[in-house]
Amino acid sequence: MRSRLRSSKANDVIHSAALDTMKTPRMLYCGSHRHFLVLLIVLVLVSLGVLNLPQFKTDPKPYLWRVDNSHRELVHSFVRSELTKECRPAFARKEMKARFSNSSHVTEPYLWKDMPLPASIFQYPPPFGFQDLRGKLTEVLGLLPSAERLALSGTVCRRCVVVGNGGVLRGLALGPLIDEFDIVIRLNSGPVRNFSKDVGSRTTLRMSYPEGTPRAWDDLDSSLQFVAVVYKSVDFNWLKAMLRRERVSLWDWLFFWQKVPDEIPVELSQFRILNPEIIRETALDLLRLPEPQPRLWGWDQNVPTIGVSALNLATYICDEVSFAGFGYNLSQEGAPLHYYDSLPMTSMLQQPMHNVDREGALLRGLAKAGVISDLTGGVHCSFCPNGVDGKT
Repeated sequence: MRSRLRSSKANDVIHSAALDTMKTPRMLYCGSHRHFLVLLIVLVLVSLGVLNLPQFKTDPKPYLWRVDNSHRELVHSFVRSELTKECRPAFARKEMKARFSNSSHVTEPYLWKDMPLPASIFQYPPPFGFQDLRGKLTEVLGLLPSAERLALSGTVCRRCVVVGNGGVLRGLALGPLIDEFDIVIRLNSGPVRNFSKDVGSRTTLRMSYPEGTPRAWDDLDSSLQFVAVVYKSVDFNWLKAMLRRERVSLWDWLFFWQKVPDEIPVELSQFRILNPEIIRETALDLLRLPEPQPRLWGWDQNVPTIGVSALNLATYICDEVSFAGFGYNLSQEGAPLHYYDSLPMTSMLQQPMHNVDREGALLRGLAKAGVISDLTGGVHCSFCPNGVDGKT
């Protein structure tokens, strides 16, 4: 999941019209040279941001992976038992409130047009808040319909599954069982085409930021909701272009570390903007990460993965919460990081903005306590005969 790109504003050198019009070639060269240096500095900063952000494959292809049949049957049996249990209304949120009683719980997980915005939302810059971005936020919210007629459809008591992109899903053939959940939340560009046997084909919510959003859209659900996550100021420009059915400008494109989609093929009523306080609560209250501190270039932030943030979101919109495809077993060097590519597990070590150890401890504690359920056992394997937990 991703840190905010750093950028700096440089003041152009503007020469007065009263200057002698007989400028020497040297003077003209100096003016052009200054402009060149400004552009060069911007490009260097963008490049530094690229080096510090995770790289995702955008053209996933299926890979073979062997899974022991007896383990697969154990997983299927466990998931079936979770689906057949009596659903407990508001269970996940009640349990989270009890365990994190000192947390400043979020009132509304999404932001809407004409919604009163608390001052706390502008305390930090993205992704923890919208400091100095009130104008951009208001402009984007103005493009969306009002909240009153927008709601997730489903049963009175809803079971959610957050489907991560972890390699632990590969070969488990859980797709049909995942599709039985009332709400299926997918992350970033995690594909379903060619992988539905393992990960299912339904998508109720897809939660992503610009660079992580699928460029080749293969979600089939006509009522799918796209949850936009703002990690940096320029993400608002991309989101505005998506809502207006426009292309991202060349200048904005320079500030993305990876090519972003030209369109999101859903109706305006299906767009959601994640309340950044979901991420702030995840980082500061649940994970107890250090509070962001300003420094020379941007802010020093330890950003939670989008998967853990999505699980926190799920406790607000679902009654019972499960997750699948989570867990980074860094002790298995050859294990696949994702279910859809050949990246090794050790590539996660190159992501300094995520504290996967602390995230693993949080999820393991919640799973052991029965607050949320780990369907694939990558974090806490309650159905494993030897009781071994995943080493996230």
